[in-house]
Amino acid sequence: EHPTAKMIVEVAQSLENSAGDGTTSAVVFTGALLEKAESLIEKGVHPAVVVKGYRLAAEKAVEVFEKLAVPAKERELLIKAARTSITGKASEKYSNLIAEICVDAVLAIHEDGKADLKHIILSKDVGGLVEDTEFVEGIVIDKVALDKKAPLKIVNPNIALIDAPMETAKTANKAKLQISTVSDIENFVKQEDAALFEMADYVIRAGANAVFCSKGMDDKVAAYLQNRGIYATRRVKNEDMQHLADATGGRPVRNIKELTEKELGHAGLLEQDRDDEQGKTYLRDCKGAKSVSIVLRGGTEHVVDNLERAVDDALKVAKCVVEDGMVVAGGGASEMEVALSLRSYASSVGGREQMAIAAFAEALEEIPRTIARNAGLDTINTIVNLRAKHADNKNAGLNVLTGAAEDMLEKGIIDPLRVKVNSIKAGSEAATMVLRVDSMLRAQRTDMQDVKPEHRASTYEGMSAPALNMHR
Repeated sequence: EHPTAKMIVEVAQSLENSAGDGTTSAVVFTGALLEKAESLIEKGVHPAVVVKGYRLAAEKAVEVFEKLAVPAKERELLIKAARTSITGKASEKYSNLIAEICVDAVLAIHEDGKADLKHIILSKDVGGLVEDTEFVEGIVIDKVALDKKAPLKIVNPNIALIDAPMETAKTANKAKLQISTVSDIENFVKQEDAALFEMADYVIRAGANAVFCSKGMDDKVAAYLQNRGIYATRRVKNEDMQHLADATGGRPVRNIKELTEKELGHAGLLEQDRDDEQGKTYLRDCKGAKSVSIVLRGGTEHVVDNLERAVDDALKVAKCVVEDGMVVAGGGASEMEVALSLRSYASSVGGREQMAIAAFAEALEEIPRTIARNAGLDTINTIVNLRAKHADNKNAGLNVLTGAAEDMLEKGIIDPLRVKVNSIKAGSEAATMVLRVDSMLRAQRTDMQDVKPEHRASTYEGMSAPALNMHR
């Protein structure tokens, strides 16, 4: 693996994790910075000068990006940013639906200026239609009631979360039970059933009509509850139990005797979508839910997987905009404006650093140039037209459908400010790190060449290990 290529990959991964978008732009930008730096070094500019120029340019670029940013508090602008992020990743037909769902999900879990995406659960449903993908203000789990006769729908369910087994406890050692008559067997079974039904009675007395148990549950308990119109399921994952608690406001209890009405969670509707023993349970309309769900639907597993990737990107972008509240024009518009500002700034900087700043500006222009190239447009004409358009419109970007330079804010093509700033910082840091390391290696090679052969370490006998006399 080439160390420089590996570093560029790390830039993309870092941006994907922090912002969810802009990875391609970051790779293009970083590669362009290194290419421009190589050209400057070949012309005699020292790598240290290039590094300093790039640092000055990066600081100025971030400053200009922040000046170009506009507030994005309205839901409509959030949707536009999310939709921009999935352009080319999802069908244009469904991009608006996906963007709306992702924005609603992020807004639902947004609290105190932060949006933790761990509270958004993605549930896959292969076999449906993409347009049936939905946002659920509540929880969807891959479980159905143990008893097939359990109600498929419960309005305003009172939900018990049991983090304890609802079955007969096994003995700690190999205990033996001596039974001599049939009545002994009957009494033993009655005692066991009484203990099981007592567990169920605690649930009933608490007022619950839905039970989610993280441990085992005896079939007799499930049937006992079902006969009283109570939904019951077992072996719910610990992660799902936590999401259930966050969504419904319920508190998991480890001792079923402690279950009271206060520990119950609530939802607007419990709904089962089952196919025999398999299916999903939906808890909808959970008021004040701290965890929500998105149900991804598609005709095949491949379609659903692609949809999941698009949704993941849209969620991260929506998170950025919701938390920061600032966006910039997309379509290469903001990069072009920053590049023009950097060229003006370069003329005010003395020394050869201005050459590096100008090279930084050229590297930024690689982003709109790449957009044009991928759209099959003439890159030279496109860049020239964009530069001319920016004389009176700083938000002019490339409309790949028409090939014209248009106002990206008016067209709804916007990107989170965080994506642009992180891309600049990550790209410039990676490029300067490569330049510093390369400069050190060049210096070491030069120093070695300057040392006379007779003075090199390999010529000194004292620098080598003493020979061993094997004949003593």
